[in-house]
Amino acid sequence: MEAFFIATSVVALAEIGDKTQLLAFMLAAKFRRPWPIVWGILVATLTNHAAAGWLGGFVTHWVGPTALRWILGLSFIAMAGWMLVPDKLDEDDAPKPGHGVFVSTVIAFFLAEMGDKTQIATVALAARTPDAVWAVIAGTTVGMMIANVPAVLLGDRLAHRIPVKLVHGIAAGIFAVLGVLTLVWGSEF
Repeated sequence: MEAFFIATSVVALAEIGDKTQLLAFMLAAKFRRPWPIVWGILVATLTNHAAAGWLGGFVTHWVGPTALRWILGLSFIAMAGWMLVPDKLDEDDAPKPGHGVFVSTVIAFFLAEMGDKTQIATVALAARTPDAVWAVIAGTTVGMMIANVPAVLLGDRLAHRIPVKLVHGIAAGIFAVLGVLTLVWGSEF
């Protein structure tokens, strides 16, 4: 359960102001059909994070424990720094015309998550706890939904009330602490 709760909280915080949350706002404004968007976000996130979690769990078999500790520790610290860089939605992430709301959302979210902070965090968290890969995948997916469902349902009314810099600072702090603890104690913390 620890892996689930850490994954959920870190990703929910990291997702505030992220390009996929901006994409959720845009999809909600464009299509005005929240439930196909929410289901599309869920399917895209499960698919993307399952692949990322599997990769993270698999990496632990390739890399020795000392090297893995350094890779993970430095990755978490790098994620802390990355959290402090504001995200923007790229034009390539925008939904393409000609698809239904659900399909447009699945495609757009899946592509937007490729190489995104939350996908890389999923790989690192799964590598940190290879016996709890499914808990990490479930946690990162729940974290994505916690951040993005309100964006779809409440749209712009919610966006202006969230102190994004503060939330990103908290998420960066959590990643930094995870990085330092991993470097100091490895998998024992």
